[in-house]
Amino acid sequence: METIIIDISISAPLDLVWLAWVESNRIITWFAPEANVEPRIGGVFELFFDPSNHEHQSTKGCVFISIGYQKKLVFTWKGPSQFEKLMNDPSSLTSVEVIFTETNHITHLKVKHRGWGDGKDWTKAQKWHLKAWEEVLNALKSTLESGEDILCGLPKDHNG
Repeated sequence: METIIIDISISAPLDLVWLAWVESNRIITWFAPEANVEPRIGGVFELFFDPSNHEHQSTKGCVFISIGYQKKLVFTWKGPSQFEKLMNDPSSLTSVEVIFTETNHITHLKVKHRGWGDGKDWTKAQKWHLKAWEEVLNALKSTLESGEDILCGLPKDHNG
Protein backbone atom coordinates (compact mmCIF):
# COMPACT_ATOMS: atom_id res chain seq x y z
CA MET A 1 0.00 0.00 0.00
CA GLU A 2 1.18 3.51 -0.74
CA THR A 3 2.95 5.75 1.73
CA ILE A 4 0.98 8.70 3.10
CA ILE A 5 2.89 11.87 2.18
CA ILE A 6 1.83 15.29 3.43
CA ASP A 7 3.68 18.56 2.82
CA ILE A 8 3.05 21.68 4.86
CA SER A 9 4.79 25.05 5.12
CA ILE A 10 4.82 26.93 8.41
CA SER A 11 5.73 30.60 8.85
CA ALA A 12 8.10 29.90 11.72
CA PRO A 13 11.83 29.28 12.03
CA LEU A 14 13.09 25.72 11.83
CA ASP A 15 14.39 25.60 15.41
CA LEU A 16 10.92 26.35 16.80
CA VAL A 17 9.22 23.77 14.58
CA TRP A 18 11.85 21.20 15.57
CA LEU A 19 11.30 21.89 19.29
CA ALA A 20 7.55 21.48 18.78
CA TRP A 21 8.21 17.83 17.87
CA VAL A 22 10.94 16.90 20.36
CA GLU A 23 9.87 18.49 23.66
CA SER A 24 7.01 16.93 25.60
CA ASN A 25 5.81 20.27 27.01
CA ARG A 26 5.54 21.67 23.48
CA ILE A 27 4.04 18.69 21.66
CA ILE A 28 1.08 18.65 24.07
CA THR A 29 0.01 22.08 22.83
CA TRP A 30 -0.83 20.80 19.34
CA PHE A 31 -0.74 17.00 19.09
CA ALA A 32 -1.99 15.18 22.21
CA PRO A 33 -2.90 16.25 25.76
CA GLU A 34 -0.08 14.21 27.33
CA ALA A 35 3.26 13.08 25.93
CA ASN A 36 6.54 11.43 26.82
CA VAL A 37 9.14 12.29 24.17
CA GLU A 38 12.84 11.39 24.47
CA PRO A 39 14.52 12.52 21.23
CA ARG A 40 17.30 9.96 20.87
CA ILE A 41 17.50 6.71 18.93
CA GLY A 42 15.56 4.19 21.02
CA GLY A 43 13.97 6.98 23.05
CA VAL A 44 10.21 6.94 23.43
CA PHE A 45 7.76 8.83 21.26
CA GLU A 46 4.63 8.33 23.32
CA LEU A 47 1.48 10.38 22.86
CA PHE A 48 -1.51 9.85 25.11
CA PHE A 49 -4.76 10.99 23.55
CA ASP A 50 -6.65 9.80 26.66
CA PRO A 51 -4.42 10.75 29.61
CA SER A 52 -6.61 8.80 32.04
CA ASN A 53 -5.70 5.51 30.32
CA HIS A 54 -2.21 5.18 28.84
CA GLU A 55 -3.01 1.73 27.40
CA HIS A 56 -5.81 3.09 25.22
CA GLN A 57 -5.62 5.64 22.38
CA SER A 58 -1.86 6.10 22.63
CA THR A 59 1.46 5.46 20.97
CA LYS A 60 2.78 3.84 24.15
CA GLY A 61 5.93 1.88 23.38
CA CYS A 62 6.70 3.73 20.13
CA VAL A 63 10.32 4.82 19.75
CA PHE A 64 12.60 6.98 17.65
CA ILE A 65 14.43 4.88 15.08
CA SER A 66 16.36 7.68 13.36
CA ILE A 67 17.15 11.31 14.16
CA GLY A 68 19.01 13.90 12.12
CA TYR A 69 19.16 17.08 14.21
CA GLN A 70 16.76 19.66 12.74
CA LYS A 71 16.60 17.58 9.55
CA LYS A 72 14.66 14.37 10.17
CA LEU A 73 12.77 12.34 12.77
CA VAL A 74 11.64 8.75 12.24
CA PHE A 75 9.54 6.95 14.84
CA THR A 76 7.30 3.91 15.11
CA TRP A 77 3.55 4.46 15.23
CA LYS A 78 0.43 2.84 16.66
CA GLY A 79 -3.09 3.49 15.45
CA PRO A 80 -6.19 4.37 17.48
CA SER A 81 -8.35 1.76 19.20
CA GLN A 82 -10.49 1.01 16.14
CA PHE A 83 -7.32 -0.24 14.35
CA GLU A 84 -5.62 -1.71 17.43
CA LYS A 85 -5.83 -5.35 16.34
CA LEU A 86 -4.66 -4.47 12.86
CA MET A 87 -1.65 -2.25 13.44
CA ASN A 88 -0.58 -2.11 17.09
CA ASP A 89 1.20 -5.43 17.43
CA PRO A 90 4.99 -4.90 17.58
CA SER A 91 5.34 -6.87 14.33
CA SER A 92 2.87 -4.66 12.43
CA LEU A 93 3.76 -1.14 13.56
CA THR A 94 3.95 1.52 10.89
CA SER A 95 6.59 4.27 10.88
CA VAL A 96 6.49 8.02 10.46
CA GLU A 97 9.27 10.13 8.98
CA VAL A 98 9.21 13.90 9.41
CA ILE A 99 11.61 15.85 7.18
CA PHE A 100 12.43 19.48 8.08
CA THR A 101 13.77 22.14 5.69
CA GLU A 102 13.79 25.92 5.95
CA THR A 103 13.78 28.75 3.44
CA ASN A 104 13.59 32.41 4.59
CA HIS A 105 12.12 31.57 8.02
CA ILE A 106 9.47 29.34 6.44
CA THR A 107 9.78 25.76 7.63
CA HIS A 108 8.70 23.04 5.25
CA LEU A 109 7.65 19.69 6.68
CA LYS A 110 7.21 16.51 4.73
CA VAL A 111 5.53 13.74 6.71
CA LYS A 112 5.80 10.22 5.32
CA HIS A 113 3.76 7.51 7.05
CA ARG A 114 4.68 4.08 5.71
CA GLY A 115 4.47 0.40 6.47
CA TRP A 116 0.82 -0.14 5.59
CA GLY A 117 -0.46 -3.63 4.94
CA ASP A 118 -2.86 -4.73 2.23
CA GLY A 119 -6.62 -5.19 2.38
CA LYS A 120 -9.73 -3.16 3.12
CA ASP A 121 -8.99 -2.78 6.84
CA TRP A 122 -5.56 -1.33 6.08
CA THR A 123 -7.15 0.99 3.50
CA LYS A 124 -9.58 2.25 6.18
CA ALA A 125 -6.70 2.78 8.61
CA GLN A 126 -4.69 4.64 6.01
CA LYS A 127 -7.60 6.93 5.08
CA TRP A 128 -8.23 7.66 8.76
CA HIS A 129 -4.56 8.52 9.31
CA LEU A 130 -4.39 10.76 6.23
CA LYS A 131 -7.22 12.89 7.63
CA ALA A 132 -5.72 12.82 11.14
CA TRP A 133 -2.27 13.90 9.92
CA GLU A 134 -3.79 16.78 7.94
CA GLU A 135 -5.67 17.95 11.05
CA VAL A 136 -2.74 17.66 13.43
CA LEU A 137 -0.29 19.37 11.07
CA ASN A 138 -2.76 22.22 10.58
CA ALA A 139 -2.98 22.49 14.37
CA LEU A 140 0.82 22.74 14.54
CA LYS A 141 0.83 25.41 11.82
CA SER A 142 -1.90 27.53 13.40
CA THR A 143 -0.36 27.25 16.88
CA LEU A 144 3.10 28.29 15.69
CA GLU A 145 1.85 31.03 13.40
CA SER A 146 -0.35 32.55 16.13
CA GLY A 147 2.76 33.71 17.99
CA GLU A 148 0.97 33.29 21.31
CA ASP A 149 2.04 29.89 22.60
CA ILE A 150 4.96 28.24 24.36
CA LEU A 151 5.86 26.94 20.91
CA CYS A 152 6.69 30.43 19.73
CA GLY A 153 9.61 31.04 22.08
CA LEU A 154 12.99 29.41 22.45
CA PRO A 155 14.03 27.90 25.79
CA LYS A 156 16.34 30.11 27.86
CA ASP A 157 19.27 27.74 27.41
CA HIS A 158 18.84 27.52 23.61
CA ASN A 159 22.05 28.41 21.80
CA GLY A 160 20.65 28.28 18.28
